[in-house]
Amino acid sequence: MKYCPITRLAGMLFALLCFHSALPAQNGIKLIPLPAILTARAGSFIIGNSTALVYNSRNAQLKAIARLFQDHIKELSGIELNASSGRGSGSRIVFHIVPGAGLGNEGYTLNVARGQIDITAATASGIFYGVQTLLQTLPAIRTNEPLQVPCMWVKDRPRFAWRGLMLDVSRHFFSPEMVKQLIDIMASFKMNVLHWHLTDDQGWRIEIKKYPRLTSVGAWRMEKDEALFYQKDTAALKGKPSCRYGGYYTREQVKDIIAYAALRNISIVPEIEMPGHSGAALAAYPEYSCSGTPQPVPNTQLSGNFDWFHSNYCPGNPATYTFLQNILTEVTDLFPSKYIHIGGDEVNKKDWKTCPRCQALMQKEQLKTEEALQSYFIRRMEQFIRSRGKRLIGWEEILEGDSLAPDAAVMSWIGEKRGIEAARKHHAVIMCPGNPLYLNRHQTANSRYEAHAPSFSINTLEKVYAYDPLPAVLSTGEQQYVLGTQAVLWTEFIKSVDQVQYMLFPRLCALAEIAWTPRAKQDFWSFKKRLKPRLTAFEQTGIRFFNKERF
Repeated sequence: MKYCPITRLAGMLFALLCFHSALPAQNGIKLIPLPAILTARAGSFIIGNSTALVYNSRNAQLKAIARLFQDHIKELSGIELNASSGRGSGSRIVFHIVPGAGLGNEGYTLNVARGQIDITAATASGIFYGVQTLLQTLPAIRTNEPLQVPCMWVKDRPRFAWRGLMLDVSRHFFSPEMVKQLIDIMASFKMNVLHWHLTDDQGWRIEIKKYPRLTSVGAWRMEKDEALFYQKDTAALKGKPSCRYGGYYTREQVKDIIAYAALRNISIVPEIEMPGHSGAALAAYPEYSCSGTPQPVPNTQLSGNFDWFHSNYCPGNPATYTFLQNILTEVTDLFPSKYIHIGGDEVNKKDWKTCPRCQALMQKEQLKTEEALQSYFIRRMEQFIRSRGKRLIGWEEILEGDSLAPDAAVMSWIGEKRGIEAARKHHAVIMCPGNPLYLNRHQTANSRYEAHAPSFSINTLEKVYAYDPLPAVLSTGEQQYVLGTQAVLWTEFIKSVDQVQYMLFPRLCALAEIAWTPRAKQDFWSFKKRLKPRLTAFEQTGIRFFNKERF
C-alpha cells in the first residue's frame, strides 16, 4: 500500500516526535557517551553506610578499581564502602568478571535495582567503564544529600577500540598534575588513549639518561616579550626583553603518569618526532643534522623559518640511527603501550637535497627522490621498533615513498584521503582530520569569544559531533582497519591550563560519544540535552569550557 505525501510526512513527524520524547523518558538519566542500550526503571538505589562492595579481592585490577570507586564515594559523601564477601542482608554493589560474556574487552552490563547494583564484564576494563556510567549519575561535588543511583539496565560496548586525544606539551609545557587531571576527565568519558606529543622543534620534554643535553638544552628556549606564539604568561613576560621558558618530565614522573593512566584504562602513546620537527634535539646534539651547525632551540622568531634553523635529522649519517635507537630503547622501556609514535610529518627536505651524505645514501640504495629517502628512514625506524616488541605509528606522511612496513599504523590528519589509502593497503588507521578534529582551531565564527587560533577551519561542537570516522567509500572489509579516532590539541597559541580546557570542552565530550556510541544512536539534539549536567559538573569542579549558548 502506498501513502500520499501528506500522510507520509505526518508519519515522519510523528516518528520524530516519538523518538525525541522517548529520550527524556529515561527518568532523567543523562549519560555521555550514550550507552548502546539503556532502559530506565522506577526507583533508585541508595548508597549508604551499610552498602557493601563485593568483588574478587584476589584480582589486582578489580581491587584497584574498587579502591578508586571507594575513594570517589567517600569524597562525595563521607561514606566508606566496605569490601564484603557477599554475605549479609544490606544493599550491595557487585563486580562480576565473566569471561566469554559476549561484551568484548571493554563492554559491560549495569543492572541497578533498589537493593543491589551488578556490574558484569569479561574484563576489568569493562568493570571500570560500568563504574564510570554509575558515577555519572551522582553529584559532581560533595553533598549532604543521599547518593541515589536511578534504577536502570545498561548493556554497552564501544564502537571503536581507539578513542583518543593528542596533547602537545612541546610548544607549551604542562605539569604532571595537569596531565593527570586531563586523564581523569578522559576516563570519565570512556576515552582510552592519550597520545603524548613529547618532542618538537620548540622543546624536548622527556628525560633520556643517555643524552642529558636533550633536557638540559633541548627543554628550554628564550622567548620574547609579546611574542605571538608560545607565550607562557603575558603578565610574566610583560616589560621583559626575554624569558627562559620550558620544562620536562623526569623518568619517575613519566612512570607515575603511565601508572596513573593505566589504573583508568588509558594507554599513553609517546610521540618522539623524527625525522623532522626535531629542532630542539638538534640544538642539543647538532652533529645529527645535515650541517652540524650549532643552533638555539627555536622560539617564536625562528619557528617556521627553515633558513634560520635545522629541523631534520640527517638520514645519510649512520650515527643518526644509533642516536635515535638509543633514545627509542629508553622510551620503549618506559612505555608499555603497543604503539610508539615517530611523527614523520611536514619534513622539509631542503637540507637533504644538498647533503653529500644523504645524496650518497640515495645513490647507494637507488633512491630516486627525497621522499624515497624518508621512506627508507621510516622503514629502518620501524624495524628497530618492531625489534623492541612494539609497533610504529606516524602521521600520514609516513606513506610517502610507497613502501611502508605492513605493521605500521597511520594517523590521517590532513583529511581522510591518506587514511582511506592506508586502510585499503591493510594498515591500521586512526582518523583525526584537522577539519573537524583539531580542537586548537576556532569553535565559533564570532572571534570576540575566541582565543587566538589557526583559522584553517571552524570546528564547531556540531561539526565534531557530526563526524563519522568510518568513510563510506571503504568496504566492510576495509573498515576493519580503522581502529578509531582521536581529537588533537596543538598548543602553539595555548599557554595555560584554562585555555586547554576552554578549547577541549565540550568538544572532547562530542568526540568521546562518536567514538563510543553506535552510529545509529548518535543524535545531536539528544547529546545537547545530556551535555547540560556535564557542563554544570564542569562549573562545580572548576573546569573551564566554551558555551555557545552564553553568547
